[in-house]
Amino acid sequence: GLVLGAYSGEKDGGASQLTSAGDAFDRLVSGRLRELLSLSGPPLKKGKTRIFHGLHQDFPSVVVVGLGKKNAGVNDQENWNEDKENIRAAVAVGCRQIQDLEMPRVEVDPCGDAQAAAEGAVLGLHEYNELKQKKKTVVTPQLHGSAEGEAWQRGVLYAEGQNLARYLMEAPANFITPTKFAECIERKLRSFSSTVKVQIRPESWIATQEMGAFLSVAKGSSEPPVFLEIHYSGTPNTNDSPLVFVGKGVTFDSGGISLKPSSGMDAMRADMGGAATVCSAIVTAAALKLPLNIVGLAPLCENMPSGKANKPGDVVRAKNGKTIQVDNTDAEGRLLLADALCYAHNFNARAIVNVATLTGAMDVALGSAATGVFTNSAWLWTHLYEASVLTGDRVWRMPLFEHYTKQVTDCALADLSNVGKYSRAGGACTAAAFLKEFVRAPHWAHLDIAGVMANKDEVPYLRKGMAGRPTRTLVELAAR
Repeated sequence: GLVLGAYSGEKDGGASQLTSAGDAFDRLVSGRLRELLSLSGPPLKKGKTRIFHGLHQDFPSVVVVGLGKKNAGVNDQENWNEDKENIRAAVAVGCRQIQDLEMPRVEVDPCGDAQAAAEGAVLGLHEYNELKQKKKTVVTPQLHGSAEGEAWQRGVLYAEGQNLARYLMEAPANFITPTKFAECIERKLRSFSSTVKVQIRPESWIATQEMGAFLSVAKGSSEPPVFLEIHYSGTPNTNDSPLVFVGKGVTFDSGGISLKPSSGMDAMRADMGGAATVCSAIVTAAALKLPLNIVGLAPLCENMPSGKANKPGDVVRAKNGKTIQVDNTDAEGRLLLADALCYAHNFNARAIVNVATLTGAMDVALGSAATGVFTNSAWLWTHLYEASVLTGDRVWRMPLFEHYTKQVTDCALADLSNVGKYSRAGGACTAAAFLKEFVRAPHWAHLDIAGVMANKDEVPYLRKGMAGRPTRTLVELAAR
C-alpha cells in the first residue's frame, strides 16, 4: 500500500493540493490520481481519507490523507506544532486503512516532515494483542522515497519508545510484576551494554538503604519489591552531571486497606506508567545515542490489602528521616517516590524529573489534554514546554505554592501526612507539595500523568488503551 498526503486548498472549498511525493506519483500515473480525487467527492478535509485501487502495479491500494492547511506552524492557542500533529493523525489513519486491507507493507509519504510521519505510522498501527489468538495483520511502514531517511528513522525510534511504554502499561498485572518489569527493561537494554548498566536491586538492598516509606507499601503484597536502577553514559566523560529520571512503578494498585472501588480497578495495572515512560525514554535515548548521561530510578511493587499491609494512621520513616502518617493507603505513589527522590540526590544531577500516575485529581483538573507539571525551576519548565510543543504530547504548569505545603505538614502524629488536611481540595497540588519535602535539587520537576494514562479517542493517532504518554516529550527533553 501507499499513503500520500494532500493539503487543503488555499480558498475554502478549493481543490486539494498534493505533496511533492503525491505530485510525483500523479505524474507516474499520467494524472489519474488528481482526476480521481476531484471525481470522488468534495476536497479532502483534515484527517479524512480517500482510497483508490488499481492505479499502479506496485501499489494495489493508494490512500490519500488530508493534512489540513499547509505551513500551519505552531498554534499558540493549542501549544503545539499543528503541521506535525496533522501529519501524525493523517498518516496513522491512512496506515490503519492499509492494515484493514491486510497488506503487510505500507510506504508512507514523508509529507514534509518525515519524523512526524514515522511517528504517526508506528504509533497508529500499534495494538496490544499479545494474548489473543486472532491478531491483526502486522504492517511494516517504510519511507516512500529516500530523501529523509535519517529523520524517518528518528521518528520510528521515538514512536517505538512510546509503544514500549504502552506495551508495559497495557499488559496484565500478572504478566508484568515488579520482577518481570525489571527483566523486560534489562532485555531491551542488553544490546546497548557498552553504554548502559542495569541494576535490579532486591528487597534486602532496599532495606539497607532505609527506604521505609517504599517498603511499607510493598509489604502488603506477596510479590517482592524491586528497585530498578539504570545508568546510560552517552558522553565520554562519566563525571558529567546526569539527567535523573524517577518513575513510580506500582505494577498493580488496589488502594491497599483504603480499597478502591471495583469498577475500573483493572486499569490500575497501568499504575506503573511513570516507570514505564521513564524506562522507555532511556531505551530510546540509548538507541538514538544521545550525547548526555541519564540515570533512571524505578521503585517497583504492588499495593495490596493483606494482613501485613499499611493501615490508615500508621507512621513510616522515609530515607531522609522524615516521618509520614499514612492517612490513606491509596496515596501510596508518593511514598515510593519520597524514598526514590532522596536516593536521586546521590548523583549530582543537572535536573531531576519524576513521572507518576499520581492523583485522580490531576485527571479532574486537566483531563487527557496535557500532563500536569509542578516544578521549582523556570529553566527546566521552559525545556519541558518547548519539547512538548514539538511532540504534541503537551505539558501544563501547575502551582507549587507554600499554601499546599502547610496542608501536608500540619499533621497530628508525624512530620507529614500523605494526604492534604482538606482531602479533596487541590489533591494534585498537595501531592506535589508532599514530594517537594524530599527534594533539595534546584532543578526538579514532577509530572503527574494520571490524566494522560489512557486514550479513548482524544489522540487520533493512538488506538484505545494505555497511552504511554509523555514518553516522546521525555526523549525530546533529553535530546535538547
